[in-house]
Amino acid sequence: MSQLRIAVLNAAHRDENTTRNFRRELDASLAEFDVTDGEVPAGFEFDAAVVTGSRSSVYWDEDWIRSTAAWVDDAIERGLPALGICWGHQLLADVLGGTVEDMGAYEVGYSEIEQVADSRLFDGISGEFTAFTSHSDAVSELPPGATPLAENRYSNHGFRKDRVFGVQFHPEYDPETARELVHRKDLSDDRLESVLAEITAENYREACEAKLVFENFLEFVREIAADGSGAAPDADADATSRAGRSD
Repeated sequence: MSQLRIAVLNAAHRDENTTRNFRRELDASLAEFDVTDGEVPAGFEFDAAVVTGSRSSVYWDEDWIRSTAAWVDDAIERGLPALGICWGHQLLADVLGGTVEDMGAYEVGYSEIEQVADSRLFDGISGEFTAFTSHSDAVSELPPGATPLAENRYSNHGFRKDRVFGVQFHPEYDPETARELVHRKDLSDDRLESVLAEITAENYREACEAKLVFENFLEFVREIAADGSGAAPDADADATSRAGRSD
């Protein structure tokens, strides 16, 4: 089978780290669109779409956010699989009818996250895993019919609805990206030092397990592309609770 064609909707305001990270993690033919500059794909001739993180908020009244949401809404209606990361996770939830709000707190650094339902998106990832996080907004209400997949004390960290998946954490981050992001944030000296101290080789190695979401998503997309019937594989698999399971 030829390489998958993935539309990457880059909402990171020209952050070069984002381009580098997604090119490294997505083993596919990528077409990147700077949505913050108003650029969206002219059509839907892709196997899937991936929406990146952003320093913006989904609920801001900005033309580029509206045009991105409109394209994503059309893509989902056409059956295009989609994966959202951080801001992308929130945008997908919003487009599907969920609610995104300011948490009143800022989660940043390597966090512990717990799976709350079995999902092919998390195949090979421990029931409790480590990932880098950076967000002050969160999906406070999931879209109707969506299955929660992961969470921690701050917020929902993953959901699925049909062919759409979102994760709040950043599986694509490398240490360079994490350090640059933390230095950009308005943190107290104590918190800045604390978060920077977490960005170690050991924590990064642990967080690399979460990168499997990219491989798992692409495998899901390959199955849809190969099947051609329009049916989403394992459509009901994510409804199974993880309560009582051990990993």
